[in-house]
Amino acid sequence: VQPVESGGGLVQPGGSLRLSCVASGGLFGINSMAWYRQAPGKQREEVARITGERSPNHADSVKGRFTISRDNAKNTVYLQMNSLKVEDTAVYYCYVVDVRDFDYWGQGTQVTVSS
Repeated sequence: VQPVESGGGLVQPGGSLRLSCVASGGLFGINSMAWYRQAPGKQREEVARITGERSPNHADSVKGRFTISRDNAKNTVYLQMNSLKVEDTAVYYCYVVDVRDFDYWGQGTQVTVSS
């Protein structure tokens, strides 16, 4: 499985972006899909996760602003980011776990929030 992210870019504070991640190439089903981010000088942190048919989880720092969703037929996960803040600036990574519990990382996409 190779997750490939897209949708990053430069946006002003208060703006919106939508990230997409397509997980292609796997022969086995996907269990969970998640978004992580890593800002300069900080550890990578989980932003949101969606597993099977369960309700998605969002980090407290993004609740009410970010929404994760998934299209199982397309093996795609999305992250809708609204009301972006300067502190949301980071490289955003897609993380996929298949039904065998093998995990995969995308290459990352830069999100910069700046006026």
